[in-house]
Amino acid sequence: MQTLRAALVAVTAVTALLLSIRSAAAEENSRLALTISIDGAIGPASAAYVKGALAKAAERRAGVVVLRLNTPGGLNTSMREIIADVLASPIPVIGYVAPSGAHAASAGTYILYATHIAAMAPGTNIGAATPVQIGGLPGLPGGEKDGKDKKDGEGQQPKDAMMAKATNDAVAFIRSLAELRGRNADWAEKAVREASTLSANAALQAGAIELVARDPADLLKQVDGRTVEVGGKTVHLSTRDATLEAIEPDWISRLLAVITDPNVAFILLMIGIYGLIFEFMSPGLIGPGVVGTICLLLGLYALNMLPVNYAGFALMLVGIALLAVEAVNPTVVIGAGGLISFVLGALMLFRGEAPGYTLSWWVIGITTALFAAFLVAVLGALRRAAKGPAQVGAQAMQGLPAEVLDWSGTSGHVFTNGERWQARGTETFRSGETVEVANIIDLTLVVRRAPAATGEGGQA
Repeated sequence: MQTLRAALVAVTAVTALLLSIRSAAAEENSRLALTISIDGAIGPASAAYVKGALAKAAERRAGVVVLRLNTPGGLNTSMREIIADVLASPIPVIGYVAPSGAHAASAGTYILYATHIAAMAPGTNIGAATPVQIGGLPGLPGGEKDGKDKKDGEGQQPKDAMMAKATNDAVAFIRSLAELRGRNADWAEKAVREASTLSANAALQAGAIELVARDPADLLKQVDGRTVEVGGKTVHLSTRDATLEAIEPDWISRLLAVITDPNVAFILLMIGIYGLIFEFMSPGLIGPGVVGTICLLLGLYALNMLPVNYAGFALMLVGIALLAVEAVNPTVVIGAGGLISFVLGALMLFRGEAPGYTLSWWVIGITTALFAAFLVAVLGALRRAAKGPAQVGAQAMQGLPAEVLDWSGTSGHVFTNGERWQARGTETFRSGETVEVANIIDLTLVVRRAPAATGEGGQA
């Protein structure tokens, strides 16, 4: 009995020790503030990075996550993925537009509104959240009609039904985020419909954000003691002495950031297509085929993650096919059609005009110029070949040097053009002597003594 009682006491003591250690670890983790930084356009790489970082923060049971924003906007699909991850995060997320001079425009404004606490550094701005028109030239809703100025107080109207749908959907989305976090929903709607923007102090006065902080340390001091609702529970923040630690993107996110740049994806696609073309033209080279296959797969993977217009992609492929036909059967018309098809396809390749996700005119121009140069070179070579004398059969052999292999009387064998030939002549030659092909008759070469080189055989 005494032994059992002693064992129970020991188990109780060990349990209490483990609980105290776990409590201390949890308290230590609650003092941890992890930082996620989004710099540049928001795309698939940003969404993958934020998702992984928030999962890591949940595993480590961090106290808060500081989501630092400095972005001109980006893709709507990636923005919604990030917002969904922020709303589902079991760790409070503090949105922070920083450093001074940064901005959270377009998609960045939506993400900031989704965070539990919104803050900005002095000298930053938010807004301009108007959705960009899909499929065509970008434009803001509410432009002038027929050159007439709209009346004072008259609201701006979208130019067409598709833009109206996109605008109304964006307004409903950002208003829902504003109502969820208790922020200024009217200004949020104005940011969508009229592309309105606010500086840090103006945003604080308008109720679009909660704090203006000079740096992350000042931010953590100001949010200390605040309460936020996370997953239906009220969480009290204790961040005064929290330790800031940055979560860096992994190699997958870095790779996505590179290949999902439209210009890089476009270049990878071109390298892949022409690598395979060169491999088919010269089988056995291996190198162009391997490089082309890898680049083509990476380019197609990147295009799959971007808002691609497949009609534009098809036009590009048609243009490349026409250029290949032009190289085999030159007509000029087919080549010109191929260039026009390629340029139009490149211009139409990406459906949206989101910031950071447009194809550079320089890339299109340089690629088109290379295609045009290739076309001109092929046509020039074919034209020179057409104007020159025919070089087939006996005419192609005349004048070639040949090495005598063996000779007897007026006939023997010579080696020329990589082959052993039967030969005859009017003179006697020695083995190893170099002769010249004069003609070819019934697969027998007629040879003669090679003319002496300049300076040989002259008088002393």
